[in-house]
Amino acid sequence: MSYVFTPPATVAIPVAGSDDRFAVRRVYCVGRNYAAHAREMGFDPEREPPFFFCKPADAIVPVQAGTTLELPYPAQTQNYHYEAELVAVIGKGGSDIPVGQALEHVWGYAVGLDMTRRDLQMKMREMGRPWEIGKAFDASAPVGPIHRASDIGHPQQAALWLTVNGETKQRSTVAHLIWSVAETVAYLSQFFRLEPGDVIFTGTPEGVGPVKAGDTMVTGVDGLGELAVRVV
Repeated sequence: MSYVFTPPATVAIPVAGSDDRFAVRRVYCVGRNYAAHAREMGFDPEREPPFFFCKPADAIVPVQAGTTLELPYPAQTQNYHYEAELVAVIGKGGSDIPVGQALEHVWGYAVGLDMTRRDLQMKMREMGRPWEIGKAFDASAPVGPIHRASDIGHPQQAALWLTVNGETKQRSTVAHLIWSVAETVAYLSQFFRLEPGDVIFTGTPEGVGPVKAGDTMVTGVDGLGELAVRVV
């Protein structure tokens, strides 16, 4: 069999302490999964069922530990926002996964950024249209090395933070997730069969805001290290 054009390379995230790579299949993102962030976005944080949006696999930009990613400021926006997140990756497939078994499907965790063209997202929201141009653009999902759950366990109380040019902008803990990782995996699996290679951005805490060219973001999660990104 021949292809009309050469297929793109597989997007793969480095694995901490190894030469292995985690091949990405799909990218799911949970919206408004911290109560304080829901409030700052103008919503009631009442515990309703989670909702999801997707990014293409090639929106992920893998970042090696100890390096600083240079991330181009995207086109068509004047309000480019950071959202620091705990990222969970799936290593075992399944549908209709019970909450009590959901963490058995999580292969590992990483630090990620859900970069957002906020002005475009808000415009689409006001028009009742999908968010893709605000969320699913090129290079909108930097991700640091994945740490195996078999090595670090499953973060339950880990602190999460983000600084811009050394100033703290976001600080919370994954204990404040409205829907835990296990609940998120179980719920999502009712609507999509999860497969190895799936990546789940679990939501961001309060404190989101804009960055401009020249700004450096450093985000981290206890036990997972830090992710450094400079906007250029």
